[in-house]
Amino acid sequence: MLTSPSVHVTRDRYHLAWDPAIEPIATVESGAVVEFDLLDASCGQLDAGCGVPQLLQLDFDRVDQVGGPIAVHGAEPGDALQMDLLSFEPADWGWTAVIPGFGLLADEFPKPAYHVTPLRGRGPIEFMPGIRLPWAPFCGVIGVAPTSGPLSTIPPDVFGGNMDTRHLVAGSTLFLPVFQPGGRLSAGDGHATQGDGEVCGTAIETPMRATMRLTVRKDIKVSAPEFLAAPDPNAALRSGRRYATDGVGPDLLGAARDATRRMIDWLGREHGLAAPEAYMLCSVAVDLRISEIVDMPNYLVTAYCPLGIFD
Repeated sequence: MLTSPSVHVTRDRYHLAWDPAIEPIATVESGAVVEFDLLDASCGQLDAGCGVPQLLQLDFDRVDQVGGPIAVHGAEPGDALQMDLLSFEPADWGWTAVIPGFGLLADEFPKPAYHVTPLRGRGPIEFMPGIRLPWAPFCGVIGVAPTSGPLSTIPPDVFGGNMDTRHLVAGSTLFLPVFQPGGRLSAGDGHATQGDGEVCGTAIETPMRATMRLTVRKDIKVSAPEFLAAPDPNAALRSGRRYATDGVGPDLLGAARDATRRMIDWLGREHGLAAPEAYMLCSVAVDLRISEIVDMPNYLVTAYCPLGIFD
């Protein structure tokens, strides 16, 4: 049951690195509910009225800021911090972009692109004309203070961070190892929806109001993030008829790149999407999966596009 938050973290209470030297902005009791009011991943640099000129002025030193940290009374190194993810409420708009120098195929997409998506209610998201995506909001970044720092907020780590795991929607439960007294939880990077892989480097990025319950667990030990995923409300779409492209080779990253390239080609061939549009669609709707990792020397990565997203 959702209860009133013990703490409301306002948008101006954020930090730009994982660092145990950052003092908590509040301390709550184990079992308390915390509400985060979060800027989008650009730290408010981009909005619904922006375009490529503003994207090119993006200050990467301010990207992926996180709200917090919140300490939990009684959490000590060696414990686990349990986060029951209660609700995620996006703004009424979001953005997706091809950012030069960033993304799985950064070397092949040097030109910027910026796309704004209206977010209305809780129904399907009209990403582009004739393309409707599932409503599945979550926070791309959730983490605790590491053993040492400062560390960038952009890559994930054993303490959580920028995991970009689309399965961490409301109803899921995340467990993180505690490395510092209080745990010191922070969150950010709201996504309205995303495909597994977030291949172009952005999902549908949006300001987010996130609510979660924080509980100290001294009875379990985890050494990296673990989670109990909620049932996927979009499972019928995600596992229905799909078109899939394989990447095959002796390197997993190379195979993932090949699978994504082939999906971009298919989206252009079958649905008339220009390559930048197809690349962004892959990031927000296509799921990358490791299909085979034991038959060396080659591995196989598959990109799945649900056909139900197309009108």
